[in-house]
Parts: sequence; C-alpha cells; structure tokens
Amino acid sequence: MTATPTPAAPGRAGLAQDDIAMKLLLINGPNLNLLGLREPATYGHATLAEVERAAAAEAARMGAELAPWQSNHEGAIVERIHAAHTEGVAGIVINAGAYTHTSIAIRDALAATALPFVEVHISNVHAREPFRHRSYLSAMAAGIVVGFGVDGYRLAVQGLVRRLSAG
Repeated sequence: MTATPTPAAPGRAGLAQDDIAMKLLLINGPNLNLLGLREPATYGHATLAEVERAAAAEAARMGAELAPWQSNHEGAIVERIHAAHTEGVAGIVINAGAYTHTSIAIRDALAATALPFVEVHISNVHAREPFRHRSYLSAMAAGIVVGFGVDGYRLAVQGLVRRLSAG
C-alpha cells in the first residue's frame, strides 16, 4: 500500500506554503521620508517611494517579497520589528537613519527577534561627522552597505536574500 502525500498547508491566495516568496521587511527611519528633498548633494534626488519600488523590484527579481515601511518615531520602529517576528518575515533591510547612532532600543529589538538584517546607509557615514561613525546596529548585522547612494538598498536586498537562501 502506498501512502498518499499530504498536501502542503495553504498559504496566501491558495498557494502551497513552499510557493510563498521569502518575506522581507524594509524599514526606513527618521527623515528618510524626505528623500529627494533633503540634502540632495548627500542623499541624491530619488524619493523614498522610488527607493522602495526599486528595492521591491530587486527582491521580486530574486524570488522574494519586500514590504516597505517608514517612521520618524523610535518606538514605532521597535514595535514594527517586534511585529515582523510574528509575521513570518525572514529578514530585514534597515536604514535606521539617525537612530543608528543613538538607539539602544532599536538594537535590542533586533537582538530580541534574532531576525537577520542588513544595515544600509545612503552616504558614507565614516566620511562624515564623528558622531555618525558609531552604529549600535553594525555588530549584529548580517551585512552593512555604506556609501553607495540609494543603490545600497538594492545591494542590501541581494545580500540578504543570498544569505537567507544559503541557509
């Protein structure tokens, strides 16, 4: 007698669980909602919406799904990281903005969830003011992309998907 295979648990839109793309979260912190307007010599002319679309397209190209999210509020970022843990998010791309250099709370949220993440900075923070040289996140990051402009988001997605796919 042969056993009948058990069907995979249904997921979104009736897809088998194995057919659901790897879920990634893109978190942007304070002032990144002003991309395109804010200091274009440092941050470029691309808007946050353009950056999010490009990052999501890169994720899709690699077989992943990326959900963008932005807040200027530290506590909201902490809560979003907590929620990601229970939503089946496989990893996070995060540009915590100025909170990179000040927020132990965001660092602790990332540590508590143990989700792999890639830290992104549009500018080369090491060539800027000394207070930007320290990151509370870097030591825990799966990778760090610094100074490649908004292309850094695409590079971060590539690196994170490859890291997660490798097991």
